[in-house]
Amino acid sequence: MKSTYNIIGAVSLVLFLTACGASSGGDNKSLEKKKAKLEELKKEQAKLESEIAQLDTSAAKAEKPKLVVITPVNTTPFTHYIDLQGNVDTYSAVWVSPRGQGGQVRALYVKQGDNVRKGQLLMKLDDAVIRQQIAQANVQLNLAKTMYERRKNLWDQKIGAEIDVIKAKNDLESLEKQIDLLKEQQAMTNVYAEQSGVAERVTVRVGDMFTAATAAQIGIAIVNTNDLKIYAEVPEAYQTKVKEGTNLIVTLPEDNNKTLNTKVTVVGKTINPSNRSFYIESRISGKGGFRPGQVAMVRIQDYSVGNAITVPINTLQNDEKGKFVMVAATENGKKVAKKRPVSVGLLYGDKLEIKDGLKAGDQLITEGFQGLYDGQLITTA
Repeated sequence: MKSTYNIIGAVSLVLFLTACGASSGGDNKSLEKKKAKLEELKKEQAKLESEIAQLDTSAAKAEKPKLVVITPVNTTPFTHYIDLQGNVDTYSAVWVSPRGQGGQVRALYVKQGDNVRKGQLLMKLDDAVIRQQIAQANVQLNLAKTMYERRKNLWDQKIGAEIDVIKAKNDLESLEKQIDLLKEQQAMTNVYAEQSGVAERVTVRVGDMFTAATAAQIGIAIVNTNDLKIYAEVPEAYQTKVKEGTNLIVTLPEDNNKTLNTKVTVVGKTINPSNRSFYIESRISGKGGFRPGQVAMVRIQDYSVGNAITVPINTLQNDEKGKFVMVAATENGKKVAKKRPVSVGLLYGDKLEIKDGLKAGDQLITEGFQGLYDGQLITTA
């Protein structure tokens, strides 16, 4: 092809010189020689062009089509998720503590792992001193009743002073109130479950001193495993995409990838300055086998299209003009590769959303596209 350009250049030069010679009135002999030379160059040009055309045809016939795999382009639903790691937690967990001063544990009625119900007796504290005080107060109460009855009988007979009756009645009522208080203190030596659930931790033993001060170290932890939640922290960048009611897919990787579809029920209103995130919660039932403390993979749906065009991410290529994919087309009865510029959307997994450049029915080259050039012959056989 380069030789053709050289010949064309030479012919142009001769024509130019001929024109100059004619305009300047050169002799006819010189002009005839130039015309003869021109004819000779034209013949040489025609010969070279014929040879080039033959070579092009031969090269085209000799080129072997490249083997590729073609996949028709279809519209399919496309959903994008935010993938996070979360945890299963409980809404209700209590650490049992004594009501009042506490005391030494005399009896324990629950062991770790037991199911307990609200109001169930869990342990009994030492109440020996209080029982003695109640017994002594009852003796005094009997005496006070006798004294009051006698004073009242005498006063009914108009004997004695009214002030003695009033004082006896007051002593009686004071002792009754004192005994009621002692009985209330005795009731506090019985430690009951404040909620139903599982005794997740039982670290107290018979003989331990169980008081409000020691309850943080020894005691009983009750967890309600029927009312659970999924907790996760979401990066600040997604704050406009996640709200109450957003769809979630929760997967437990350590439980045979058990999956649960749920929704966001709580969204944090502030950003944690330490990690630039906000929290979300989703209420779930404990009947599904979830356990507080489990690691959960959380997928938050933030984008969904019902009829998107997607391609495998590895089929996307780049050049100086931008992003493109290779598609198959038919030209002159032969399959050739064609470069198709595209604009892309979101990526999830290995699927890339194509916003523009492809349509349903296009033949996408999904294998063998590496190194293909525009117009290259291809085959699928």
